[in-house]
Amino acid sequence: MNIKNVNLETVCGITSRLPENTLPEIAFAGKSNVGKSSLINALLCRKSLARTSSQPGKTQTINFYNVNDVLYLVDLPGYGYAKVAQEIREKWGKLIERYLHGSKQLKAVFLLIDIRHEPSENDRRMYEWIVWNGYDPIIIATKLDKIKRSQIQKQLKILRTGLNVKPGTRILPFSALTKQGREEIWAVMEEFLDENPEKARS
Repeated sequence: MNIKNVNLETVCGITSRLPENTLPEIAFAGKSNVGKSSLINALLCRKSLARTSSQPGKTQTINFYNVNDVLYLVDLPGYGYAKVAQEIREKWGKLIERYLHGSKQLKAVFLLIDIRHEPSENDRRMYEWIVWNGYDPIIIATKLDKIKRSQIQKQLKILRTGLNVKPGTRILPFSALTKQGREEIWAVMEEFLDENPEKARS
């Protein structure tokens, strides 16, 4: 997709009312240090639209990015950050669940997992939770540049096995550093915009 304009249109906190958008929404979930902000910046060809931080747990809201007035990229709060109080983590969980249940425009959920490691218990729970909420997560295996090319297939198999993914689940390797995988991710997202394909390709 040719990115012409991007706008952080809505920021929803724990007590906020979710927006009633009319454009398709694509959501991104992932552990606090998995590179979610870097992915969103790479997808949108921006350097610092989504704020990256050396301090995990920075994203504490649901952020809606309007892209070309065609769709929203939705950045969900990161999970699994140990230094955040349990009470806050539970509120974030309720906020995400309220969004998954309440959005009328949510078309797909991408789940980010670090390709270097076996999925954590939090990763497995998040995958199962998204499935339980009625979506088939598309996995983005981040930090691709951190492993050797010869290791890729082995690590992807570890992710499939560790998450116990449903047959046919897509796993897309991605590097925020080299942008490898960016076009493949966009191609999958555009499949969900086929209600107006000409506009989606603009």
